[in-house]
Amino acid sequence: MTFLVTGATGTVGRHIVSHLVEAGHQVRALTRDPAKAVFPEGVEVVAGDLTVTDTLAAAFDGVTAAHLITFGGDDYAPLSNGQEIVDLAVKAGVRRVTVLGGWDESTLEPALKASELEWTFVHPTEFMSNALQWADAVRAEGVVREPFGDATTAMVHEADIAAVAATALVEDGHHGRTYGLTGPERLTTRDKVRIIGEALGRPVEFVELTEDEARARMAAEGQPQELIDFMIDVFGNVPEEPNTVNSVVQDVTGRAPRSFAQWARENVAAFR
Repeated sequence: MTFLVTGATGTVGRHIVSHLVEAGHQVRALTRDPAKAVFPEGVEVVAGDLTVTDTLAAAFDGVTAAHLITFGGDDYAPLSNGQEIVDLAVKAGVRRVTVLGGWDESTLEPALKASELEWTFVHPTEFMSNALQWADAVRAEGVVREPFGDATTAMVHEADIAAVAATALVEDGHHGRTYGLTGPERLTTRDKVRIIGEALGRPVEFVELTEDEARARMAAEGQPQELIDFMIDVFGNVPEEPNTVNSVVQDVTGRAPRSFAQWARENVAAFR
């Protein structure tokens, strides 16, 4: 069996590749730039772009199961060619897929639901790796400046997201399931900054920005207005259901989800 992993160089995809390789499976990794890709020994690397269906035929050839993402391109826009991807997968003989979803539904999800493929959707809450956006400021000043210091999320480790996706690819019993993934605890923004400081062995100061200050900073960084509005809305009004701690990671993988403290220790070099 050959497992195709799309988004293979991404935050979650690289962990899926490693998970499958460590379990002894044959893995094919799709990337837009194979020359820059670094994978474990034995991984077959193929060039392709999920947003351009004509580049995918070789990637799907001989594949039994595939991990897909619902977004692509430099702007991470939802896929508009979902039906074409599903048709190609079916024609190639793919039997099972897992799908890492973005915030907005793409054309891929309804195409899969209407197909003969076995599918599992993976919908994580906030990635722990999002905290890497603070690394430059922590290294330079020992300070994190953000709005909504009491905004609370149940961040999930990217390796746990990957473990759920890889398990659903390999094992039976996950068809038709949508897995909302959380970490083991709810943390405020202040908590996250404090935990990073504990991993560093020195305090990291948290400075709370007003909404106007946060908007001005993001605009100065060149963020589009649509993204600014989205970020302010999400963290100013954190959705309750995706951030209610659940046992899905444990139930699917058989192991407890990793804590943010563990993630901080693993990534402490980025903040030094």
